[in-house]
Formats: sequence, structure tokens, C-alpha cells
Amino acid sequence: MTAGQERVAIVDGLRTPFARAWTTLNGLGAVELSTIVARELLFRNEIPLDTVDHIVWGTVLAVPRSPNIAREVALNLGMYRTPGYSVTRACATGFQSIASAAQMIQTGNASIVLAGGVDVTSDAPVTYKKEIIDTLQKAQKAKGLSLLTTLAKVNPMDLLPSPPALTERYTGKTMGEHAEDMAKYFSIGREEQEDFALASHQKAAKAIKGGLIEEQVATIFHKGKEVKEDNLVRFDVDKDIDRLRKKKPVFDRVNGTITAFSSSALTDGASCVLLMTESKAKELGLTPLGFVRGYAFPALDPRENMLLGNVYACPEALDKSGLTLQDMDLVEIHEAFAAQVLCNLHCFNDPKFFEEKLNRSKVLGEVDPDKLNIWGGSIPYGHPFAATGGRIITNILHGLKARDGQFGLATACAAGGLGSAMVVERN
Repeated sequence: MTAGQERVAIVDGLRTPFARAWTTLNGLGAVELSTIVARELLFRNEIPLDTVDHIVWGTVLAVPRSPNIAREVALNLGMYRTPGYSVTRACATGFQSIASAAQMIQTGNASIVLAGGVDVTSDAPVTYKKEIIDTLQKAQKAKGLSLLTTLAKVNPMDLLPSPPALTERYTGKTMGEHAEDMAKYFSIGREEQEDFALASHQKAAKAIKGGLIEEQVATIFHKGKEVKEDNLVRFDVDKDIDRLRKKKPVFDRVNGTITAFSSSALTDGASCVLLMTESKAKELGLTPLGFVRGYAFPALDPRENMLLGNVYACPEALDKSGLTLQDMDLVEIHEAFAAQVLCNLHCFNDPKFFEEKLNRSKVLGEVDPDKLNIWGGSIPYGHPFAATGGRIITNILHGLKARDGQFGLATACAAGGLGSAMVVERN
């Protein structure tokens, strides 16, 4: 932010419950789920629909019938004159939608922007082999014997749909396999990973029981029932820990250390954040949760420790904010895997890594465990890809309020060797 430039206020944030795929939110599409949470956020802040200048929305799993999901949300809300565009940056998509909204405000192109993200793994698009698509296309134009001849070429087994690809196109490995590689490279053992996952579940369970998360979650009415709880959090994790520690590795069944317990799960959910100029917030009588201070979206070679995007992004975001890690009152790191978080935390304080990989003479330093993911992270809450950024930003601002803190650093790694980080302030 340059001198004299108005601050970008984050007035409020809201999300749906995060649900394990094919459970309580199954049957709700991405557009529908996004519309519900967007409507609730605008309603509870008494924002007239015709005052929203733009909608920015993100998704990772493509929605074939609604490629511009942002505009579909606007139309569903009757905001016919409100433009919208969609973004995607893998697991950093939620951060990107907020940053894009902030940029529109910073450049004077908007005063009020709604930024969100959604992914419904339960409704992921299913594709068919190209040969089948070509054959069926020909069949549409064929008649009589030609039609029968064309259809005879179809192998019934080829009619089985192909599941969504979970591997990196460039490396051929899954995110979990990349996390395993990192765990081996940095010697992060299974016990350390599971201790981290255990603590995250414990913190999430305590926060939910204490009512600290309730304000961030909208109730969804679906199939005649109220859905108002995240259903991946293990409230009895202490009782189950012996069983959980016996789970078999998922990505390397012979020498692996990562299990389902120390990984984020396939999740359905949506989140959104309401941003505006500081003066507009004052004009409307709204008290912001906080302000966007700075952000960064760097990249690294995905062939080498692909999920280290956090350690690449955080120094850049902090530099742009004129702050250091030691200035941060809270830190939120997206927990794709416990191993990924632990590897990044190790590198935060590794002089050799900073010198060789980042060309920096000074490390970030150690993160105080008492400041890290204080109410739990993506391992217990789940990870509906594009919705995670909104959850993290909203959560860290509520955490700063609870602790009367000023600065927070939120960060996530992403597929393709991407990183994201955002610094927020509360004052």
C-alpha cells in the first residue's frame, strides 16, 4: 500500500460448514452453495445488493455448466447489474480471490467487492475417454446402418467414466506423494506428523466447544435438515489416538509416514469475504474485522519439494507489509498435510535454505507454537480447495480479535509449485 492510499477493509467473512465429501452437503452444487453463503454474508451486514460493485469467486474443480461461477452467484442473488469474474490458483484460490478484490479496491475500480471460493468434491465433474466422445459425436449425425456400425465400435468398458485426476500433470505425482518426498528429504517422522495432527484436532474441538468458530459458520438447510457443524473434527481424538496411530500409510504403503489422520480430507464447502474501502465501511457504519496489509504469490520448481510454497511466499508478503515474522501475533498455515507444515516450519529457520534457495541472508525465524493455527487447521476442518483461503483469513482475524492482537500472517502452498501468503492487520 502506497502512502496516502486508502486501506482495504475486510468487513466480515463467512463460510458454510465444511463437510466430508459425500456426506451432509452432498447434493448441493457449487453455485448453489456459493449463493447461500454470499446471501447470508450480505444480509447480516445489511449491504444493499445494488451497492456491490463486483464479485470475485474461485473454484478448483471445474463447473462445466457454470465456468464463470462469480457471475452465476450474482444472477442467483438478483444482482443483474453486478459483474463478476472467476479465478483459480489451486489450493491458493481463496487467497487469490481476496487479493484480486483488494487490487480492484486499491486501484479505485471498486468500493465494495465480495470475494469467495467453493469446491464440492462430491460433485466433481466426471469425464469420458476422447474416443467415446468422438464416437458419440459421429453417432448423432449417423442414420440407419451407419448408426449401428458406429455404435458397434463402442467398447462397453470405455463407457465407464474417468475419475477426476489427482496427479500433478508436470510431475505425475499426487500431492500426497510430493508430501512424502518432502517428509523423507527433511527427515520428518511419522510420530512428529501425528503429534501435530493430534494437536490440531484438539485445538479445533476446543474452539468449537467454546463457541469461538460459531460466528464464522452459516447454517445450511439441506434435505429437510440443518447443517451447521464441521463434521471432520475428531472431538474424541484423545480416545481414538491409539487406533489412529495404527493407520496404514496412504501414499507410500511400504516406507511412507503419511496417513489419512495426518492429511486433510476431501471436503465440500464454500466461503466468502466482504471487502471495501475503509471510508465506505465508515460511511455504512461497519466495523471491519481488519485490513489487507500485503500479499505474495511466488512459484518454485515443482520437481523439488513442491509444497514449500509457504516459505517462498511469507518473506515476500512480509517485506511488502514492512513487517517481520516477529511482529506477527498469529500465524495460520494451511494444513494440506502435517508433513508439509512441519517441513515449511523447518525451512523458516534454516539459514542454508534461505541463502541457497531464496538468496536471502536472514531467515524468517521460528514460529511460536502458541501463535500457530490456534483454533486448529485444515486437517480437522477439511479442505474444500478454493474455500480454504476465505476460512483462514476470516479465522485469523477473529483470532486476532480474541487475543487483542494486531498483525497476522496467513499462508498456503498450492499445486504446481505455488505459494501464497497474506498479511492482515487489526486496528
